[in-house]
Amino acid sequence: MKLSKLAEDITTSPILTIAAQINAKKAAGEKIFNFTVGDFDSDIFPIPDLLKAETIKAYNDNQTNYPGAFGVPEFRDGVAQTLNRICGLNYTAEDIQIASGSRPLIYACYKVIVDPGDKVVFPGPSWNNDYYTLLTNTEATIVETSPENDFMPTAEELRPHLDDAQLLALCSPQNPTGTVFTRERLKEICEMVIDVNKRRSTDEKPLYVMFDQVYWLLTFGDVEFHHPLTVCPEIKDYAVFIDGLSKSFAGTGIRVGWATAPAHILPKMTAFIAHIGAWAPKPEQVAAGKFLLDTDAVDTYLNQFRAELQSRLQGFYDGFMALKSKGYPVDAIAPQAAIYLTVKVNLVGKTTPDGTVLEDTDAVHAYLLNTVKIGVLPFSWFGATSYGDWFRISVGTCRQEDVAEVMDILEAGMAALS
Repeated sequence: MKLSKLAEDITTSPILTIAAQINAKKAAGEKIFNFTVGDFDSDIFPIPDLLKAETIKAYNDNQTNYPGAFGVPEFRDGVAQTLNRICGLNYTAEDIQIASGSRPLIYACYKVIVDPGDKVVFPGPSWNNDYYTLLTNTEATIVETSPENDFMPTAEELRPHLDDAQLLALCSPQNPTGTVFTRERLKEICEMVIDVNKRRSTDEKPLYVMFDQVYWLLTFGDVEFHHPLTVCPEIKDYAVFIDGLSKSFAGTGIRVGWATAPAHILPKMTAFIAHIGAWAPKPEQVAAGKFLLDTDAVDTYLNQFRAELQSRLQGFYDGFMALKSKGYPVDAIAPQAAIYLTVKVNLVGKTTPDGTVLEDTDAVHAYLLNTVKIGVLPFSWFGATSYGDWFRISVGTCRQEDVAEVMDILEAGMAALS
């Protein structure tokens, strides 16, 4: 029966679909290592103890009424102080918009800035921008990136696409790659956006930038996250920043996110969030505010969390480098941030023991999942049309002892091919 055009076009995320399929296989007794979804096994990576305790307390204190359109003031203050303390910014609680995770804020950003038919530019691979352009009936322009630049877009790559664009969607640390903008490359992009806007007339819509920064607290070693406002303060009038608790504090089910934006954009996002009812639950907001204001608790959790994630990511990276040194057709980019490792598994054209030729990336992906029993995601699922032999490994469900076992299994799976 006939539905709207959007309903006809929209599909479930293939990432969530494959995760559900893997969970069904595991429930049926199969041993599969699931490195597909950007989620956490909460038994391995629980949320901070203080956040959990304060959430329970808030429910016991009956903090269960409407939280207000902007969000609970104490939580907004906690967000502002966190950004100011770590990034050297100058936010107040009035600059913060709260919502039920970062997704509604990204959607609100799109709906407030772009009209149907507007041009939205984003890199390939990247997370979910293809769906947000579908939801807003806008024109998606995917800019292919390369391993030479850690799959992060450069100003040179973006420049040819921006003169007639209305929104540039960026993410750093990047999902799916786990890589980060250097200060210099970020500055070049911000200055390019400003130059584009200086050439536009006052009656034209500016080029805006949405920065998804939900992984910014999870960087490793010498890698630094650079907030665009510290690199190029002039970008402030054109930039929306999206963040939340979901990744940096393993709270994907907590559903608390926040945004900062120019004064002419933030109230419109507030109205949109209110109309779709995407408030974060009040008990979680109350708890998150108390947690973020306890800087010792925040820093203690992050230091341990980062160390555990880095250990797993580094273990996989070292394993791939060892396989590469043995002559296997693999590669990887050293871990920089987030919960992801970018790896290359070039098995197209190989033949399995049962005589099946792995003719394309989908066949390689299926072989890794169904025969080798390792679930990873190809970059083609994130909008990339080039570099089909690159994949994302997510370690949010990985135990440290899994790393060596997985690398042994992968080596055996590749050795079985001819």
